[in-house]
Amino acid sequence: MDFTFQNPTKIVFGQGRISTLGTELRARGLCRPLLVAGGGSIKRNGVYDQVAASLKSADIQWAEAFGVRANPTLAKAEELIAQAKAFGADSVVAVGGGSVIDSSKSVAAGFFLDNLWDAFTGQARPKKALPLFTVLTLSATGSEMNGIAVLTNEATAQKWSFFSPACFPTVSIIDPAAQISLPWAEVVNGSVDAMSHIMEYYFARQTQGTTLALNDALLKTLLDTTDALQKDPTNYELHATRCWAATLAFNGLSSCGLGGGEWLAHGLEHSISALYPQVAHGAGLAVVFPAWCDYFKDSHPERFARFAALFGTNDTAEGLRRLRARFAAWGAPQTLEDLGVKPADLPALAAKTMEMGRLGTLKTPSAKDLEQLLRGALRVG
Repeated sequence: MDFTFQNPTKIVFGQGRISTLGTELRARGLCRPLLVAGGGSIKRNGVYDQVAASLKSADIQWAEAFGVRANPTLAKAEELIAQAKAFGADSVVAVGGGSVIDSSKSVAAGFFLDNLWDAFTGQARPKKALPLFTVLTLSATGSEMNGIAVLTNEATAQKWSFFSPACFPTVSIIDPAAQISLPWAEVVNGSVDAMSHIMEYYFARQTQGTTLALNDALLKTLLDTTDALQKDPTNYELHATRCWAATLAFNGLSSCGLGGGEWLAHGLEHSISALYPQVAHGAGLAVVFPAWCDYFKDSHPERFARFAALFGTNDTAEGLRRLRARFAAWGAPQTLEDLGVKPADLPALAAKTMEMGRLGTLKTPSAKDLEQLLRGALRVG
């Protein structure tokens, strides 16, 4: 399958590289960024001090916008857009993980839109955005090197996404040392999320030998480094290896020639975390992705053979059992019941997923299919 690959994001990777942020902004004539962050952990782990020192050294004035939550919302993004306009921002600096970066992309694009949600519904296609710079503190979503943003519209219970070439970060700084203090659950959620990005393409209808070989290596790297970090959680080299694998999982390389991928499992999880915002995206995927595999594995068994081989077996069912066992060993949730999902909500979750229109490539499912899939994930046994 023919493909086009382009990724304009500059990656600055390594310990101590946050100090280059101010220089990167100044080199592009930018001096008034809106700094977007989450709940304040960056002030406890030293990342904020590094960011502030770099901006000050480059004589850059900035406004601060804390308070972006996991599963970020449209309302918060709209609040940040108003703040950016009032400040006269010429750029956005995202300091955090995927939620912060996705919110920042929404601000960068929404700065030039009359209605931000129109970008998510497809009624508007962002053509320009404020330059975006990211300082990554959690490797999971790959948002530091792609043009995709995900937000939840709480009024409609829709967790949707948009893509714009204008929203690729200009520069992303990845200092793995900033992730050494992460709680173990967040490391696990990040690894599951990154693995899911790869697997959404792994089961695609097309094949491309080089891309699939790359994906084999990325999946194995994420599995191995997460295993190792569970025993040695402060090992910088392990964090560095895992961080880079998570970025490569969703920067376009893992999809070249594979025909757009699957994405139904992600759609199901988005419906769950829209209704249950306390559910971390990676935690939801740890439940949904194996359930999705189990439900659809018999429709195209040849596409699952490579996956099973990754776990040292030629039997798909055994490969799935080993995947679930690995997630369990890491402490990831196993069932929808673990996530607090109520059985009565399954029809609504299926219906919300159908609204997205991303109905997969293995088989075009009905709402009944999705409800049955979710019911199978409800509890053990």
